[in-house]
Amino acid sequence: MIYLVIILAALTRVVPHMPNVAVVTAVAIFAGSVLPMRKALGITFLVRLFSDIVIGFFAWKLMVAVYAAHLLGVLFGKWIGSGKVSVARFGKVVASSLSTSILFFVLTNFALLYAEYPHTWAGITQAYVNGLPFLRGTLLGDVGFSVSMFLVYDAARVLIPWLKRQRVLTTSA
Repeated sequence: MIYLVIILAALTRVVPHMPNVAVVTAVAIFAGSVLPMRKALGITFLVRLFSDIVIGFFAWKLMVAVYAAHLLGVLFGKWIGSGKVSVARFGKVVASSLSTSILFFVLTNFALLYAEYPHTWAGITQAYVNGLPFLRGTLLGDVGFSVSMFLVYDAARVLIPWLKRQRVLTTSA
């Protein structure tokens, strides 16, 4: 079921969507929460690589920053953990999504700053101001997809055993 949630989420990366509304950071957070570190990193990078192959690659310095930012998502997922469904866990999902979005914004705009803007306070300011319109989409995608993935997964963790106890779902063929 974990992989099904990740695959369905990953497929949204290659359909038309609002700029910067992407699922990769949510996949990183979710995978980090429910999978061992190596699998979480592998799946996150495969989802990103697959979407880059389909959508297109970009400047390598920016790609390094983007992939590094997704690594942070996996680390935030480890902080959330795969524990019981709770309000505190939901709060960690939202906090992780918001934090990862902001760190993604800082890292990727710094990579653009380094490559495309003067290395002055004015250049730094301009790089981050010019990136603000993209932050909205990043926040919407990261928080929206993260919350959705965890809600679907946690609902299934609660409902499937309940449905089996009610004999709605059976394990026999």
